[in-house]
Amino acid sequence: MARRRRPPRSGALTELPPLKILGQIAALQTLYYSLSIILMLFTALVSGRDFSMDLVFGWSAVRGDTTQGWLTAFIWALDGGFFIPLAIVMIVARSKLVPDFALSLHVIHLIVVFLYTGSVPQNLMWWAVMIGSSALATSLGIWGCRYRELKPISFGGNGGASTNNAGPGGNGEGSSAAAAGEDGHIGDEEQGFSRGRGRGRGRDGGGEYEMVKMNGESSRLD
Repeated sequence: MARRRRPPRSGALTELPPLKILGQIAALQTLYYSLSIILMLFTALVSGRDFSMDLVFGWSAVRGDTTQGWLTAFIWALDGGFFIPLAIVMIVARSKLVPDFALSLHVIHLIVVFLYTGSVPQNLMWWAVMIGSSALATSLGIWGCRYRELKPISFGGNGGASTNNAGPGGNGEGSSAAAAGEDGHIGDEEQGFSRGRGRGRGRDGGGEYEMVKMNGESSRLD
């Protein structure tokens, strides 16, 4: 007897195939280095110093005893702590996956720096900037993804008409009010009269009639 297969749970790996995950990581890493190159090149031209790839793939420029070191640290914090969360919200768009992508981004950067320089970063400022950048990327990315996930979805259509028909309590009060007459009383067309007054409309649509009270004298039996 064949066993029934369980349906995949929500958020399972089947929803995120490995190739898609690798593509998202590559997109974030490319954007991370592209922004850093642009920012480093701009600040180098403004400050009048030479630009080199050591500013991007090295760790010696990030230091706390010089003004240029603080400027380089600020650029890394701006790149990884503010621009990358925006990219994570646009590319990943899932709050549960934000910590994985944010931490993976900085771990890959650490590996790249180690391969480029041939040594582990020794400046405490560099480690402080990377830790702070990863914390900002995680917190801001989760907040942005949750804000996007909780944002109400509009499917279009005549939502106002359905709301009015449903009424404020959602119990069909709007439709009952629409079915009411000019005097605000609900008519019972199945019975051919309206409640509250002796006036109603016949089921055949022949027009309105009015129930007239009988005089006491004519209604007595002799």
